[in-house]
Amino acid sequence: MNKNKITLSVAAALTLGFSANTMAAGFQLAEYSATGLGRAFAGEAAMADNASAQFRNPAMLTYLEGTQISTGAIYVDPNIDVKGDVNVMGKPVGSTKAGDIAHAAVIPNFYLSHRLNEQWALGLAFATNYGMETELGGDFIGTMFGDQAKVFSVEINPNVAYKINEQFSVGAGVRFVMGEGHIGASVPSNLPAQITGNKFVDGMINAMEGKDLKYMEGDDTAWGWQMGAAWQLNDANRIGFNYRSEVNMDLEGEASGALYGKTPLPGSMALTLPATAELASFHQLTDKLAMHASVNWTDWSTFDKLEAKIPGYNEDGIDLIKQENWEDNYRFAVGATYQYTNKLALRTGVAYDMSAVSDEHRTQTIPETDRIWLSVGAGYQYSDNLNFDAGFTYIIAKDAPMTETLDVKGKPLASITGETTGSVWLLGVQANYRF
Repeated sequence: MNKNKITLSVAAALTLGFSANTMAAGFQLAEYSATGLGRAFAGEAAMADNASAQFRNPAMLTYLEGTQISTGAIYVDPNIDVKGDVNVMGKPVGSTKAGDIAHAAVIPNFYLSHRLNEQWALGLAFATNYGMETELGGDFIGTMFGDQAKVFSVEINPNVAYKINEQFSVGAGVRFVMGEGHIGASVPSNLPAQITGNKFVDGMINAMEGKDLKYMEGDDTAWGWQMGAAWQLNDANRIGFNYRSEVNMDLEGEASGALYGKTPLPGSMALTLPATAELASFHQLTDKLAMHASVNWTDWSTFDKLEAKIPGYNEDGIDLIKQENWEDNYRFAVGATYQYTNKLALRTGVAYDMSAVSDEHRTQTIPETDRIWLSVGAGYQYSDNLNFDAGFTYIIAKDAPMTETLDVKGKPLASITGETTGSVWLLGVQANYRF
């Protein structure tokens, strides 16, 4: 993909496009392993099932023996609908609806861990924290707010962990994030012949039907870090903590489309992917039953607005892409693992994921809302060295009102008022091998 076409790249795709198929708050992805999926990712920073544990807390590497490989994938099938009433230049255009706007996707992962000695352990993770793909048909009157968007990201995360003593372990790692994406916004192809009542203005609008207002595509890379700790209170109880830094992306390229003029304009944008933290616990209640819980925090308040620097676009060269006014969000999860037989373990969990946007600031472009996770899973020990995990989750998204306004150089052009509804189901499988 041509770097010179970045412009808003990943940032625009995340903010102008519909991120309805992301499963955590905002445009995060939580789906890093099928093992965790089966318990709604409850207690992850305190769990050490296999090599995937390092992605949520590198300190857990000290709980893994030998050399281990874990790999798998999670299939995500969202069912997200959007509907609303559209106005153009203050005149009502009509009601519109788009169904199944978010694409299904497969999210793969790969993890490797190696215990050097009693104190030191190393790990390597290939996974993702961000991703989405949405597309609206031409019959949707609100395509001027975004008609297609895609973001694909991969994170390479080497980690190291140290066991201080029988009670305390620490770990840290660097994060190399690669992302690519595209975004499109166009004039609807089925606007009525009369919109404003002004023949000249209506003629201009209808002449642009189906044409791009904005289109961008590109890629970028950035660095971050994570650190974690584990406290083994006793044989049956453990507490884990993990912190992942913010990741700063600096996107450069050009902007094209009717709103930027006849020729592409060079531009740039800074995007910060927010910091996150998790406090988790693990409790072995009996020989067969264990409980685990976690509280997650994401620093979404840093996602206040997005501005593109585009010299020549207007007097100050600043294009306010989106005023977001997001808030920090929290996720609460509790789960259980039951060792049904020596070979079969059963898992379940429930989670409540708070929205990062209040009702007054929610928009069609990111229909962010509260979610409830209901999860079940299982693990099967095929042999001494090989075991398999599977998980299933059904996510219930709260119906949410939304309002979106399209401004052109500070002046309102169109708006939509409506709501978003939907649900998601996820199915994951994973294989784990210890050498």
